[in-house]
Amino acid sequence: MHSIFSPSTNRLKITLLVFPEFSLLSLAATLEPLRAANRASGHEHYTWRLVSEDGNPVVSSSGLLLPVQGRFELDDEVDALIVLAAFNVARHTTARVLTGVRKSAQRGVAIGGVESGSWVLAQAGILDGRQATTHWEDLDDFAARHPRVDVRPDRFVVDGNRFTTGGASPALDMMLHLIRARQGYSLAMEVASIFIYEEVRAAGDPQPMVSLGRLDWSEPRVSSAIRMMEKRIEQPVSIPAIADLLGVSERTLEMLFLQTVGLSPRDYYLNLRMKEGRRLVLDTRKSITTIAILTGFSSASTFARRFRATFGESPRQARKRLNARKSGL
Repeated sequence: MHSIFSPSTNRLKITLLVFPEFSLLSLAATLEPLRAANRASGHEHYTWRLVSEDGNPVVSSSGLLLPVQGRFELDDEVDALIVLAAFNVARHTTARVLTGVRKSAQRGVAIGGVESGSWVLAQAGILDGRQATTHWEDLDDFAARHPRVDVRPDRFVVDGNRFTTGGASPALDMMLHLIRARQGYSLAMEVASIFIYEEVRAAGDPQPMVSLGRLDWSEPRVSSAIRMMEKRIEQPVSIPAIADLLGVSERTLEMLFLQTVGLSPRDYYLNLRMKEGRRLVLDTRKSITTIAILTGFSSASTFARRFRATFGESPRQARKRLNARKSGL
């Protein structure tokens, strides 16, 4: 089967299926490179149509209303279908959408999932036996829910005529990869330059918990320490052990952290674990005991005490408040 990620002078017709609570940044990262490619080249290499499940405007995760150009048609004749979703994707996935995704796959349409869009593709069964990714926060749950999918922690994954991305900047990386594959390096570089974007990450680079930015080159020892910490959330490693692995004294590591991030290594590590704990409390249905284990605490009560000290409420209160807000109470 011919891949859309191959050299071509043909126009690529794309349907963007946008789910409620989508990320504006992920939408822009997916759509704007196509617009820029058309503008920079002077040719209409890409056309697109924004649709929702029912044809009604879609509210973004930030509360902004996005007009769409129509309803998701089950027999739409396009070259590619991209499903763009973020929060509460299971709630917004209808049987009709899954039927449409399966029909598109049967017709040989290239199908992609941006951020939580990967969950829709997996639920439709069109990622079975293929490599795929989703946002790093959901990788473990995604792999557990879809054991037939070869889940990768990569920024984006292209497997034949299926393609999936982690989040906003991986979506931009993937669209630049599409432009580079179809129209060549020159146009892809021109598009990246339009957005003043330095494409320094490869598709297979892992999605990090923490985006370190300039810290990677300004203080690589702190950067390396943080990478060690984020890999050991469930089984925390001691600060002296981290310092030893970096070849510096514990005192030096403490000084470097205070100078660069304004926290001691211990406080930074604890904050990292608590942020992950809060995410699990709010974004999953895991028990507090399970979350305590996943974030390296000896018991649910110890985790709950630290959670209250950090966020001013208990884990159960945080969940109750979130559920009340979702219910409009």
